[in-house]
Amino acid sequence: MLFGDDQSAVDRVAAALTGVGRLGVAFSGGVDSATLLALSVRALGAGRVVGIVGVSPSLADDERAAAHAVARFIGVPVVEVATREGERPEYRANGPDRCFHCKDELFTRITDAVRARHGLDAVAYGENADDVARPDRPGARAATAHGVMRPLADAGLDKAAVRRVARVLGLPCADKPAAPCLASRIPHHEPVTPEKLAQIEGAERALRALGFADCRVRHHGDVARVELPAADLDRAVAAPLRTDLHRAVTAVGFRFVAVDLAGIQSGAFTLPLVTVGRG
Repeated sequence: MLFGDDQSAVDRVAAALTGVGRLGVAFSGGVDSATLLALSVRALGAGRVVGIVGVSPSLADDERAAAHAVARFIGVPVVEVATREGERPEYRANGPDRCFHCKDELFTRITDAVRARHGLDAVAYGENADDVARPDRPGARAATAHGVMRPLADAGLDKAAVRRVARVLGLPCADKPAAPCLASRIPHHEPVTPEKLAQIEGAERALRALGFADCRVRHHGDVARVELPAADLDRAVAAPLRTDLHRAVTAVGFRFVAVDLAGIQSGAFTLPLVTVGRG
């Protein structure tokens, strides 16, 4: 079988899409949404699937371009919708539920007019089964409120399974590191601003140019806290790359640069807040 042990879950994704005439997939270019997009094409045909990309200052230009490239590889058109989460006080306040307000904004902007213009009778997004178990994923509530489908999670495909399926499909993003939105780099309860987002984007772009494909720059005012995979830590702090890294990050406006010895940390700001009292 093409997908081996994952075939039954892939079949469940296809079954969930039975009866959908034309599907819009909320699409970021990451492995989850790309795998959902590709499986939707297998189930429905390329002419019945559209990728929907939400565009705002929280989406890095590199990620936007990469999403279009992946959609071209899969063979589906992309529809861009402008999202204005930055105009929402709750989003700017940057509480642990920021992700909810961001996703709610995206799904709100996929309006009846957008659905009618592109002939969509359903919208889906790439939540996986691991996301369901995490307390720092409040965006799922927005999907429920807007009637958005989550076929990967419902089929039981966790992150590892999604990557396996993506490799079988030959998706160029199959092994792409997770790339949460730029706002996730700002500590909770410190306001999200376009200026901070631009700083973070510029610093991370510069680090990628230096060969750090997987990186996150956490914004602590004057201090940039750089997270890298453990395998990259030694070369990051050794000459001459240390000097190049410092120069690249301070060039976008940070005064100080710290490399975090803990490495890449998913949910670094949110998890400590939403797991308090959980046993």
